[in-house]
Amino acid sequence: MRRNTFGMDICCRKGSRSPLQELYNPTQLELSNTAILHQMRRDQVTDTCRANSVTSRKRRVLTPNDLKHLVVDEDHELIYCYVPKVACTNWKRVMMVLTGRGKYSDPMEIPANEAHVSANLKTLNQYSIPEINHRLKNYLKFLFVREPFERLVSAYRNKFTQKYNTSFHKRYGTKIVKRQRKNATQEALRKGDDVKFEEFVAYLIDPLTQREEPFNEHWQTVYSLCHPCHIHYDLIGKYETLEDDSNYVLQLAGVSSYLKFPTYAKSTKTTDEMTTEFFQNISMEHQTQLYDVYKLDFLMFNYSVPSYLKLE
Repeated sequence: MRRNTFGMDICCRKGSRSPLQELYNPTQLELSNTAILHQMRRDQVTDTCRANSVTSRKRRVLTPNDLKHLVVDEDHELIYCYVPKVACTNWKRVMMVLTGRGKYSDPMEIPANEAHVSANLKTLNQYSIPEINHRLKNYLKFLFVREPFERLVSAYRNKFTQKYNTSFHKRYGTKIVKRQRKNATQEALRKGDDVKFEEFVAYLIDPLTQREEPFNEHWQTVYSLCHPCHIHYDLIGKYETLEDDSNYVLQLAGVSSYLKFPTYAKSTKTTDEMTTEFFQNISMEHQTQLYDVYKLDFLMFNYSVPSYLKLE
């Protein structure tokens, strides 16, 4: 065991190199192509933040509330910003294995609902300001992103078309039906369990929605959840290359010999074709307004404007 600067006992990693050192000065030369790819992704974020500085840096100082999505692993010096609908359940499971000190060995043995219990993982907002700054400077920081509209359709399908998600139907569905549906039935107003995708989009672009409260984390923009213009992320993984990017993180952390990122059945996965279908009935005006809401995510993470969009 060794002691870190804040006096907490933590388990030693194999070897003395940190994930940050491994990333920026790799011992294995065959990783260099991967390192170049991630450097390009970092540069894309930096360039987008600079080009959109008025929009992206509205608030200069982050509050503790802004850091609640950043999960900390003391033992391996990692910080993971989780983005819902981008494999975050499996990444939380992996973080529980990494921080569990032997309590868990197989991520897939951890029930999904247990992975989302906040007490099971420590987040950066639970530390003092000096401790936060120390970790942001010395730990490897990473997040995973996804094509913004594919992520949005995935959130809609999960939260509004599944009968078991009654809390979302009550909290958001009833509000959406009331605001967006003419001549809604009393049952629809009461249950909110049959929200159409067009109504969901209309709700998202409604100025009243933005003024009322922040978006729910399942459809909030990545730049609002993880603040990539204020926090320098060392690795930006993509949903499209999920396994490779995830296992690269685990390799840098020195745990790849005994921990692999879980593979999963893709039967329920939202695809590009499916997303195209959902957008067929969205008017050109609404498509343009919705793109404006998620524009920074498209630019920052190098996603091109989808071919199915009919932007004004």
